Amino acid sequence: MEFFYPAVVFMFGAIAGSFMNVCIHRMPRELSIVWPGSFCPQCKTPIPWYENIPILSYLILGGKCFRCKRRIPFRYFFVEVLNAVSWLLIWKAIGLSAVSAISAVFVSMMIVVTITDLETGLIPDKITIPGMILGLCVSVVNVNAFPEGLWYHKLLASAAGLLGGGAILYLTGWIGTKVFRKESMGGGDVKLLAMVGAFTGIEKVFLIFMLSPFIALPYALFYRFVKKQETIPYGPFLAVMSVIFYFAGNRVMDLLLKLYGV
Repeated sequence: MEFFYPAVVFMFGAIAGSFMNVCIHRMPRELSIVWPGSFCPQCKTPIPWYENIPILSYLILGGKCFRCKRRIPFRYFFVEVLNAVSWLLIWKAIGLSAVSAISAVFVSMMIVVTITDLETGLIPDKITIPGMILGLCVSVVNVNAFPEGLWYHKLLASAAGLLGGGAILYLTGWIGTKVFRKESMGGGDVKLLAMVGAFTGIEKVFLIFMLSPFIALPYALFYRFVKKQETIPYGPFLAVMSVIFYFAGNRVMDLLLKLYGV
C-alpha cells in the first residue's frame, strides 16, 4: 500500500492532464471540449483509447502520430507529467481531503491558463469565469486560504478578493491605456486575477499583483530587445505568483513583514 496511493494520485493527475490538453487546444479555438473525441492535432485523425493513454502513449509512439507520423507537440507530454507530479506533491503535503482536491483543481487551472496564454495569447473565459464561481463556493471549506471565521466571513473574504483582484488590474490597465495610448492589459488577465482573488482573498491577491511584475520584467526585456516584441503574455506570471501565494502566501507575508514592516 506504500506505493498504491501515490500511484493512484499520479495516475488521476495524468488523466486530468490529458483532459487539460484538450482544453488548451480547443478552448481558444472555440471548439467543444466534449465532442468529438481526441484526434491528432496534425492530421485530425481520431485517436483510439489505446493510443491515448496519458504519458505512456507519448513515450511508446515516440511523440509521433501513429498514422501521419508527424510529431505531436511536446506540450502534451509535459502537461500530463506536470499535472501528475503537482497532484502527487499536493497529496504528499496535505493528504487526501477537500482542501487537497480544491488545491489540485486550482493548480490545474493555472497550468491551463499558463500554457494557453503562452501559445495563443488568450486566457479562456471558460476557465476564469467558472473559476470565480468555484472559488466563491469552496471558500467556506478552503481552510488553506481562509482558515478562520464563520462560513459567511469566508465567503465575504473570497468575494472581496474576487472584486479587489479584478478591480486593481482593470484600473491598472485603464491607466496604462490612457498614458501609453494603447491597450496595456488584456481582459483575460483581469478576469484571471479576479478568479485568483476568489481563491486567495484580497491581501494575497494584492501582493500577487505587486510582485508579479518582478518575475515578468526579465522576460519583458528579453522580448523587447532580443525578439523585438513590445508585448508579452502576462497571464503565466500571474499564475506562477498565484500558485506561490496560494500555498506559501502566509509565510511570504510574514517574511515581508519582518523585512520591510509591510
